[in-house]
Amino acid sequence: MTTDRNAEQPSDRVSDRDLGDFRTLMDIVARLRAPGGCPWDREQTHASLKRNLLEECYEALEALDQDSPLLLAEELGDLLAQIAFHADIAREAGEFTLADVLAGINNKLIRRHPHVFGNADSVADARQVERNWEQLKAAERAQQGVRRSPVDGIPQDLPALSFAQLMQDRVARSGFEWEDVSGVLDKIAEEVEEFRQAATAAEKVHELGDLFLVMVNLCRWLEVSAEDALRQANGRFRRRYLQMEELAQQRGLDFAQLPLADKETLWQESKKLAG
Repeated sequence: MTTDRNAEQPSDRVSDRDLGDFRTLMDIVARLRAPGGCPWDREQTHASLKRNLLEECYEALEALDQDSPLLLAEELGDLLAQIAFHADIAREAGEFTLADVLAGINNKLIRRHPHVFGNADSVADARQVERNWEQLKAAERAQQGVRRSPVDGIPQDLPALSFAQLMQDRVARSGFEWEDVSGVLDKIAEEVEEFRQAATAAEKVHELGDLFLVMVNLCRWLEVSAEDALRQANGRFRRRYLQMEELAQQRGLDFAQLPLADKETLWQESKKLAG
């Protein structure tokens, strides 16, 4: 008899051990922050932990880029620890509890997926899910008496590439969009020409910004994360540059003093070696 994965109950995916380990994590955090615990942990606040939360997010992304399940498991644990710390700080201050956090996200996921948990019609694809999600968010804001533009509510601390892509995702779902990707490519060519014609430093910065924006839109059309694409390109460049320096050292060459043509030769060689 075959088993239908769709029939699997969500609770089957969380074992008693999982729940016990989660309780243990919260107990450890509470003990660290209790009187007689760790001085460093006791003095932390929501604000002081902001950098740690951001760093753990990026380390989890790096584990994903490296396609390393073991490293990803470790980094997700570090990220979960940050959530536990914020929840314990909030509990101590009487702001909210972990139960509030879990109830909030559980309710939101159910509310935003009526085609799974409710009586709404089935959806055709992921794009329709995204459109429905935005419509449900807008309806919730309307009930709360809040009117927002699609470009409102984007976290200001997001990296610029992520901010640009999220903003363009939202306006596209509201209908502000090219008919096909050729319009984006034409716009890139237009922005390159406008940069060529820029006369002052300020105009060049302006046109470069516009060029970045439309390049991010191309990423969106190709369903590629601009932030991921650039982060991976940075990694490739770093590996290849280090490989160039290593090749030069192995051959007794002073890399800094090499002519540009020789450096280009080493670069091409390093691309084959370092990937």
